[in-house]
Amino acid sequence: MANSKLYRIKTVSEFHKLRNLPKPEHPLISVIDYSLIRSNSDGNTERFIQDFYSISLKHTTNAKITYGQQLYDFDAGVLFFLAPNQVFSIQHSKQETGPLHTGWLLLIHPDFIWSTHLAKTIRQYDFFDYAVNEALFLSDKEELILNGIIENIRQEYHTNIDNLSQSIIISQIETLLNYSERFYQRQFITRKRANHQILEGLEDLLSDYFNKDDLISKGLPTVQYISEKLNVSVSYLSRLLKVLTGQSTQQHIHDKLIDKAKEKLSTTNKTISEISYELGFEHLQSFSKLFKAKTSQSPMEFRAGFN
Repeated sequence: MANSKLYRIKTVSEFHKLRNLPKPEHPLISVIDYSLIRSNSDGNTERFIQDFYSISLKHTTNAKITYGQQLYDFDAGVLFFLAPNQVFSIQHSKQETGPLHTGWLLLIHPDFIWSTHLAKTIRQYDFFDYAVNEALFLSDKEELILNGIIENIRQEYHTNIDNLSQSIIISQIETLLNYSERFYQRQFITRKRANHQILEGLEDLLSDYFNKDDLISKGLPTVQYISEKLNVSVSYLSRLLKVLTGQSTQQHIHDKLIDKAKEKLSTTNKTISEISYELGFEHLQSFSKLFKAKTSQSPMEFRAGFN
């Protein structure tokens, strides 16, 4: 990427220093007002790797966030999550017309949650693996709820550092994450147009894949392949499908495969071994096992029903 710098930010304090902010009141956790952050305005792109978690509610006026090969505007407020060691970049406008961002940024170093229940569960929240285009778009009411939680966290480490502070802050973080989980569930349901396009794309992609005659060489499509073709992350697609259809991506792949197997079993005279091979299975036993798990019949029993 031309004219870009790569920053590895290891600590919360390093982030504050990089952004010309006062030293953090706590070395392992910080709530930052985005309006206080001044980034360069030379039109260049900055790339980052962070060794800590970040959760941000951001309104952006003159910068775009890049994830992969795509640029995204954040003019409307969105909630975005980053886990340690994820790479992201920011492309700045050449002309700054006021605060670059408004909103807040919560930084959480893994050492802060070490040996707590949250350390074991935080990566179970799939949205830490979502791409920028899969960020959470909040309603005004939802934004107010999260703003209140963030203020509780800020007040706790600002005024009450004692032997209960960590437990109280972690409880607030868990509440924030659980509300985010709820709001994502709502987004999967309410963003009907975008989600409908993904479902249509999945159906078309699987139909096209299984209608071609090169399954022998290609094998069955993987979840990673499907996600890349639909331009969404693996975890986002899985959660979206679970909410909207009750099935995982893998189950959708298997359903389309079984539909194709039924078609071949009922309309051709090919042997079950030949059909299994054409559908990308190296072993007949694997095909027969999957077919029976999905239909409660063996391939032979299914074919016999048409005779």
